[in-house]
Order: sequence, then C-alpha cells, then structure tokens
Amino acid sequence: MEKTGLVVEGGGMKCAYSAGVLDKFLDDRITFDYAIGVSAGSANVASYLAGQRGRNLRFYTEHIHEPGYFGFRSFRRTGDLFGLDYIYSDCTNSYGTDPLDFPAIMANPTEYELVATSAYTGLPRYFSGKQMKQDDYEYVKASCALPAACRPRVIDGIPYYDGGMSDPIPVDRAFSQGCSRVVVILSKPRSFVKKPEKMKLFYTVACRKYPAIVHMLNNRHITYPKHMKHVYDLEKEGKVFVFAPSKPLEMGTFAMDAEENRKLYDLGVEDYNAQREALDAFLK
Repeated sequence: MEKTGLVVEGGGMKCAYSAGVLDKFLDDRITFDYAIGVSAGSANVASYLAGQRGRNLRFYTEHIHEPGYFGFRSFRRTGDLFGLDYIYSDCTNSYGTDPLDFPAIMANPTEYELVATSAYTGLPRYFSGKQMKQDDYEYVKASCALPAACRPRVIDGIPYYDGGMSDPIPVDRAFSQGCSRVVVILSKPRSFVKKPEKMKLFYTVACRKYPAIVHMLNNRHITYPKHMKHVYDLEKEGKVFVFAPSKPLEMGTFAMDAEENRKLYDLGVEDYNAQREALDAFLK
C-alpha cells in the first residue's frame, strides 16, 4: 500500500497561497498519510489537519491588523517582529480569539511533523505534531522563528530558529518516513531567484551567539536554489507533485496587505482547480 505525503513550504505572508490549496483539499476531502510543514506552512498544516476551512485565511486577511501580530511595537516588547506568542497563543489557544481545534488534530490519523533549526548546529529537528499539547504550540513557534526578526524558541534546553533555514522543502524527510509519493506546496513561483539576504550587519549582530545561523543566512541564496532543483528533479521522476504560484508574486514575506494576501489565497484556489485532474491521476 502506497503512503502519500504532503510538504508545505514556509514563506511568511506568501503562505496565503498554500492556505488556498489546503482549503481546496478540505473541500474535496483529499487526505494524506503524512504531512510536514515548515515555518508558517506548519501552522497552515495544523488548521488543515483540524479540518478548519477558512481559518488560515483569517490569519492573512483579518488578524494581521491586530497590534500584537506584527511590527516594531511587538519587536520592542517581545523580541519578535512577528508576534509568535500573540499568533500561536493569544489567537490559537482554546480560549483564544481564533482557536485551533486541537482535539481534531489528535484524532486525525495523518502523521504530522514540523521542522525547526538548531541555533547551535544549524541542523534540522523534526518534531511530532502529535506530541504537542493543548494550548502549547512551541513547536510551531520554533518552526516560525525567523533569525534576527524573532528570538529563538528554547525546547529541551536548545534554542531553535525557523525550519526553513535548514530544510525549507523537506521532501527527503517525507520519503524517509515511508512515503512513496509526495505532494509539495511551494510559496514561490518556479521562476523565483533567491537573492542574498539583506541587512547583513543587523542579523550578524542579532545572531552573534549562533555563528552557524549567520553562516546559513550568508549562504541562503546559494543553498535554497539547490532545494528547489531537487524538488523539480523529483517532479520529473514522477515522485513529487508540485503546486507553485503560477503568477509572479508582488509581495514579500512581511507583506501586511489583506487585499494582496487574499489575491494570493485565490491564486492557490485557481491553481488547484487547474491542476485537479493531474493531481487525481498522481494520487491514483
């Protein structure tokens, strides 16, 4: 029996695209044996596994207007440009403003993993989402903690940063967990060209305790294209099915524009509809 996996890339506000695709999966009752998310993609996967259609979209079009969501006020107060505690506690907890249906995730038979990056070594660590506890989403926060923009999240005494630093598109992890075919949702178009990170002095100072992270930031424009090429090579071999934005993105990771985010969500829906028959053939 074949085991089918799902990989959802991170990308901040660009993940409004995967929110659209995932909602269409819910509409058409498409499920997976295994799912892994990176950064904001890990949060999108959580809502998908909980069966909460539309929840992800609200985090790109409604909650972004709240003062605790993003901004320098949050950065000064918490050390997080993205208010991870606000987003994944104040909003997400059972008593929050937009609760995650955690019991539904626990009842979902899909294996769920999240990836974060050790600040000490730069290596990925894969956390089991089924080991999370109600109202304790530190694994999600760790997976989303962008270096310099956020403080690292400490789990088991080890500080962690965004999973996209070490394993931005964890297809190999999915195959290592027994998957024979994998659906991948990317947050960037096929034509995307990664440029060197900006604000080198800032992140070098902010992450000075973690030289492995600084080294990774310095080289992301070299390493990320290799990850993308690997995915597309696997696609050519028929092992991977890829959703990627079919139109150029006019927004960045930190875009707090509800209208633009909604357009990107709608593009995810549009691309899904265009590829639905091909997806059915791949899954069969």
